[in-house]
Amino acid sequence: MRTIDVPSDVYDSIPVPEDEREDVLRRELAVSLYREGMLSFGTARELADLSRKEFHQLLGDRNVERHYTTEELADDLEYGQR
Repeated sequence: MRTIDVPSDVYDSIPVPEDEREDVLRRELAVSLYREGMLSFGTARELADLSRKEFHQLLGDRNVERHYTTEELADDLEYGQR
C-alpha cells in the first residue's frame, strides 16, 4: 500500500475525532476522484473502504451522479476477479 503524507496542521484541523480522520480522508478522496471520473466505482469504493451499498449511499448523500462506462465495467469485473 502506498501512503500520502498529509501535513500535521492540516490533519489536526479536520474537525472529527482523531480516530476517524483517516477514514474521512479516504472517503473524501474516493468521492472526489469518482466525481471527476478518475476512478471507477469499484476502485473508489475500495479506497473508501465501504461496501457497495455504503458507497452508493455516500454518493447519494453528496448528490454525485453515477457514471458507468464500458471501461469502468471492465475495471469492476477485473477487480471482482482478484
